[in-house]
Amino acid sequence: MKFTLSWLKDHLETDASLDEIVDRLTMIGLEVEAVDDKAALKPFVIARVLTAQKHPEADRLQVLTVDAGPNVNGGRPVQVVCGAPNARAGLIGAFATPGTYVPGIDVTLSVGKIRGVESHGMMCSERELQLSDEHTGIIDLPADAPVGTPFAAYAHLDDPVIEINLTPNRPDAASVYGIARDLAAAGLGRLVNGHVGAVPGTGETPVKVVIEAPELCPGFALRLVRGVKNGPSPKWLQQRLIAIGQRPINALVDITNYVTFDRGRPLHVYDAKKVAGDLVVRRARDGETVLALNEREYALTPDMCVIADANGADSIAGVMGGERTGSDEGTTDVLIESALWEPLNIARTGRTLGIVTDARYRFERGVDPEFMVPGLELATKLVLELCGGEPTRIEVAGYAGYTPRIVAFPVAEVKRLTGLDVPAQTSLDILSRLGFTPKGSGATVDVAVPSWRPDVEGKADLVEEVMRIHGVEKIAPQPLPSFGAVNGRILTTLQVRTRNAKRALAVRGMMEAVTWSFIPEAHAKLFGGGQPELKLANPIAADMSDMRPSLLPGLIAAAQRNADRGFSDVALFEVSGTYEGDTPEAQRRVAAGVRRGTARADGQGRHWAGNAAAVGVFDAKADALAALEACGAPVDKLTIEAGGPAWYHPGRSGTIRLGPKAVLGTFGEFHPKTLEALDASGPLCGFEVFVDAIPEPKAKPTRTKPRLDLSPFQQVKRDFAFVVDRAVEAGALTRAAAAADRKLITGVRVFDVFEGASVGSGNKSIAIEVAIQPVERTLTDEDFEALATRIVDNVAKQTGGTLRS
Repeated sequence: MKFTLSWLKDHLETDASLDEIVDRLTMIGLEVEAVDDKAALKPFVIARVLTAQKHPEADRLQVLTVDAGPNVNGGRPVQVVCGAPNARAGLIGAFATPGTYVPGIDVTLSVGKIRGVESHGMMCSERELQLSDEHTGIIDLPADAPVGTPFAAYAHLDDPVIEINLTPNRPDAASVYGIARDLAAAGLGRLVNGHVGAVPGTGETPVKVVIEAPELCPGFALRLVRGVKNGPSPKWLQQRLIAIGQRPINALVDITNYVTFDRGRPLHVYDAKKVAGDLVVRRARDGETVLALNEREYALTPDMCVIADANGADSIAGVMGGERTGSDEGTTDVLIESALWEPLNIARTGRTLGIVTDARYRFERGVDPEFMVPGLELATKLVLELCGGEPTRIEVAGYAGYTPRIVAFPVAEVKRLTGLDVPAQTSLDILSRLGFTPKGSGATVDVAVPSWRPDVEGKADLVEEVMRIHGVEKIAPQPLPSFGAVNGRILTTLQVRTRNAKRALAVRGMMEAVTWSFIPEAHAKLFGGGQPELKLANPIAADMSDMRPSLLPGLIAAAQRNADRGFSDVALFEVSGTYEGDTPEAQRRVAAGVRRGTARADGQGRHWAGNAAAVGVFDAKADALAALEACGAPVDKLTIEAGGPAWYHPGRSGTIRLGPKAVLGTFGEFHPKTLEALDASGPLCGFEVFVDAIPEPKAKPTRTKPRLDLSPFQQVKRDFAFVVDRAVEAGALTRAAAAADRKLITGVRVFDVFEGASVGSGNKSIAIEVAIQPVERTLTDEDFEALATRIVDNVAKQTGGTLRS
């Protein structure tokens, strides 16, 4: 929100300096982002052309002698080469000396020769000073303009521009008057020029308003002004609009823009002669289009609201007017519209169509319903002053009036919530200055909320109003309490696991990514989502319609974007939430990652000595197990089953389980169809670990106890090789071997798998290493032989395997 200092003082009678105003704005919650004190225009001075002679070497140039006052060139005339057709002796304009930066052409002037003649400055046009697009000639000032004085001060262009950053809950501050009201309440002046008187009209408005969608349009006011003379708006109005970044168009349009910023009341004007019949507020029809004022055609849907006449839809309600009935220099009869629109519908329409306007900005946040008619009266008054004409009486449709919200305000809440000791009467006075109406007295006071504050819903909102106006800087800083003992654990188990998982994956050479929680519906369905309860009611974009059921679509897309830009070997991870339903319990904490190309953790990727090894299922498995181990999962008790969800390759994926039911993660190479649907390519593998599914660790004793289960005897390892059917999983064989004696056998590890003619068709050889830990005594050869026999028998019984000879 931008405004000039003089514009603010139209509504705030104050002696405060610019710095005081800026400081107070920030302290009351209207954070000042920038202040433009118009320093760029300060070097320009008013100068008189003394003589103008034809350039000796150019037909279209003139050599001028210029008097720029006593402070330029010691008061002596300055020679300037000028190409403006209106340059002449006696002309008074804006002059720039060498060293001056000219913003309109982005050039810093210096003394130079133009076709052999020295030029010591520039007589400037309006475009060169960014005052307008006019550049056919240099600025021509009245004969009484004081030579030698600053041009900006003379033309009232030294008015500072203040820009504030508004939070979405403050629609009342989207106007200069609303900002002045806050400053007056904070004691920085007196609020003035707030009342808008009624403009009497003659006769009924011939164009009637029919509201067919009252749920989208709570009110509509319309007035006809006949006999207007439209043209350029006056200089003061143009300068104000230009100062805040608006482009002057014509008087009628400029008036609507002025009222939008001055009072936060968007308006629209129609050329009455272009409107056919009455105006109808309705939902758009399927296939209906509108040619908007930006000369772009928009396809509408029944979710959108339009203003139509007998010739069809003309305006996108609350967002942008239509080109067909827009006003121009030939407009003589004008219809002025002031309406109310449903905020959420305006926001959805604007986002869907990709239209951002000042009207949409205000309507989607909520405008003052009680200013609908006064805003129309104010616009009428300005039209009559600037364009003339004769108004009719106002036509109002649909508006039922404003019923104030009543909030019970316990005045003691100010102290409890903010720590500020504000007297009860002071709190009520602050609310009164802001436009609230306290009713009654006592510990709890009923407060009526004004129509321009739709954001105030409860007592905490009233406390905030008191706090920001009384002064947040008055809250005394308090040191944190010191405890005599070491504090207990602050982070939750899930927070600790999240940090540990991130560190473990980063150590494995992966880069953390943060992807959108919203993905396209097609991607959501691909990864098990797409349920109706996971669809967004108001998505920020068409391709962000669903809450993500998995982190993998976003990570795969991120990896592909890197590959498209030349970084094909990437390893990315993310630890964040996924969604299986619309309840908090259906949100899961997941650690996921993808590797692409040759981005392997073992460093055996691209190498000068040979071909690059592509990532594969075992890279994803190692990443998943590393994340689980970092999160505290009992890795030695996990089992891995072949196969995973449908988005993985069926023969190159796995599922990690703890027991028969608990699934802790999945991993694998992605299915080609999955990559095709995501428009991704290349070797890609990934994993997902469900951090919240890992069992809580057992509570540790407060005192460390000595371990009594450590054996004093040396561990022994024995190797076995079994020939089994090719369909037998290695995990089944290791479990069978470990079950032979759970007391002595502490670990079983596969170190070789072989297939070939020597082990028979349809068979394979699996070699395992069995770790044996004696506990009670040193084992004899007979003990080892007996244990080996039990291992062989158990493997044969459970897998059908035989000891390889």
